Amino acid sequence: MYSTIEDIKGQLAQARIIQLTDDEQLKPASIDAANPSCALIISRVNAAIASADQEINSYCGVKYSVPFTTVPDEVKRLSVEITVYNLHKRRNVPDEISTRYDKAISQLKDIAKGIKTLGIDPAPAALSEGQPQTNKTTSDRTFTRENMEGY
Repeated sequence: MYSTIEDIKGQLAQARIIQLTDDEQLKPASIDAANPSCALIISRVNAAIASADQEINSYCGVKYSVPFTTVPDEVKRLSVEITVYNLHKRRNVPDEISTRYDKAISQLKDIAKGIKTLGIDPAPAALSEGQPQTNKTTSDRTFTRENMEGY
């Protein structure tokens, strides 16, 4: 995963995360892996992170080899932004969160187009098996501007 629950806690208060994920209304005081009543909350946060990471991979996979083995800081930040949106989607998405999500997706589109870089080497170009290939070059041209002059 590109981000963790701790990263999400840096963006959202624990009380808000609990509010967004506590479908059973167990109302734990904090998110603690040792607390059995937090298991479903942690599971839902991890599912939101996984969904965000899949979305990131779908855009970044155009230029980079995904999943990233070493996670660039920008990818981690985008994972947090999209995860926060995914968590809010379970209830009600405030305009600010929706706007931040839209910006994150716009940045991912720029990464896919090559307008924005992640500071790592892109994936090597795939060899096209089964696709037509040619051995011709510009020096093999039969018709040039010079020999077509007058026609």
